[in-house]
Amino acid sequence: MESVWIFNKSNAAFSGGVFSELDLAESWIRNNSLTGILTKYPIDQGVFDWAIENNMHNIKAEKVAEKSKQPNFIGGFTSASQEHHHYENGIRV
Repeated sequence: MESVWIFNKSNAAFSGGVFSELDLAESWIRNNSLTGILTKYPIDQGVFDWAIENNMHNIKAEKVAEKSKQPNFIGGFTSASQEHHHYENGIRV
């Protein structure tokens, strides 16, 4: 699966960086002493669809059909099943 790593600083509305490889992202985070979360995202697929396809969601089966029609839910969906790392002052914690 193709994927990218996206960095979001704490309480940010927008991403601070997008990387093709984890080591490139961590080097940038370390060099800039950043605090936030680095998350792996699928390319060419929304996270909601990815989570459903890979059975990596915590939504009850009867709710999936309902939720799949709610733009606000789909547009902001994230999954704890996505690989992610937390950083404080450039150090992975």
